Amino acid sequence: MSEWPTKTIKSTSYLKGRIGWQGLRADEFLEEGPFLITGTDFTDGEIDWSNCYHVSEWRFREAAYIHVKNGDILITKDGTIGKVALVRRCPEKAVLNSGIFLLRCADGSYDHGFVYYVLTSEIFSDFLRKSLNGSTINHLYQHVFEKFRVPLPDKKEQKKIARILQIIDESIKKNEALLDKHRQIKSGLMHDLFSRGIGPDGHLRPPREQAPELYQKTSIGWIPSDWETLKLSEILQKSGGYLQTGPFGSQLHSHEYTDEGIPVVMPQDINNGSVDDSHIARITESRAQTLAKHRLKIGDIIIARRGELSRAAAISQTEEGWVCGTGCFLLRLGGSSLDSSFFSLAYRHSMIQRQVDGLAVGSTMPSLNNGIVSKLVFPYMRKEEQSAIADKVQLLDNRKTCAEIELKKLKSLKFGLMHDLLTGEVPVRIESEEERAVETV
Repeated sequence: MSEWPTKTIKSTSYLKGRIGWQGLRADEFLEEGPFLITGTDFTDGEIDWSNCYHVSEWRFREAAYIHVKNGDILITKDGTIGKVALVRRCPEKAVLNSGIFLLRCADGSYDHGFVYYVLTSEIFSDFLRKSLNGSTINHLYQHVFEKFRVPLPDKKEQKKIARILQIIDESIKKNEALLDKHRQIKSGLMHDLFSRGIGPDGHLRPPREQAPELYQKTSIGWIPSDWETLKLSEILQKSGGYLQTGPFGSQLHSHEYTDEGIPVVMPQDINNGSVDDSHIARITESRAQTLAKHRLKIGDIIIARRGELSRAAAISQTEEGWVCGTGCFLLRLGGSSLDSSFFSLAYRHSMIQRQVDGLAVGSTMPSLNNGIVSKLVFPYMRKEEQSAIADKVQLLDNRKTCAEIELKKLKSLKFGLMHDLLTGEVPVRIESEEERAVETV
């Protein structure tokens, strides 16, 4: 650990919060005026000004001691305590509601960006755990917060550390924005693919407004005129496939699960169109052999039949030989005219899920049975078009996965650097005046 000196918040800072707003009425929350910051306005370490309430000028003047300035650190002291925001771009007039502390360096000993990161680190989390000591009172008292000791390396080092962590935060936000963009694109693409499809030229058909002759109105909405609508039972009859329920509780007991062995897929293991084995239950190979009819094959679809009913995934080579668990359906399409990835997508699409919502039974937990699922009406078209639709979505999902991996790496990097830099275990190099001069030439 570093030998950095430390000082208490009380000895270094201007620290203020207010107990309440005397006589503040509901009709005093205005559409315009000075900004009123509450704990709900904290977003990713900053204040979401678009979400703030406003108060009158006289209420703003009344609370002069908690007027917010650029560079201030804000921290929640009620409810979810310890949420922290660094005010980087403050409007001309902003004031705090009760429930928030305003923290401002009073003696020049620290950089606000550095202390912001200290307060979002395990250093401060450990202080809170020890200070509250299991208390059921969800409040951070000022006399407690004042005792927190801030590590204080040289101020140039503080600024360098804060800048390094800020750069990573900016990269994280860019990746999160990219992921949001991928989700929006996918939402729009899914709508277009399941209402317009892909023509022989490999592109989306023209919109119905431009080419109404290419479309027909059906019970599941407007679809291309060369598509059919068929009940799942009719599709299975055509393909020679079938739908079956996973083993009931009497066939597979919880005490038979092991730490190693053959995975058993439950509804909670089906996420975003794939099977997540990070917390999956397992059984021995010998036990799995007794459940041979429930073992999964490439091209099967596994569907949740209780709980969140939009869960479905096409089975790939990775999951081949796994077992369809209690609470799931195994849908085996059969034949060569059906693309399992397409039907997994279709099942999760709103055109099918609207039907599921209307048919699901169960007062406390919605559930499905074979009869209900067999009645679901699907769009049906040439397998080449099914595969083309699935491929378009898969390409977008691959890009989204790459962005998710990059985001996970950045968050892991930040977690490690927060510990190394804020404890001084990894020192940062401060350039000399001569080096900085050379860089500016």
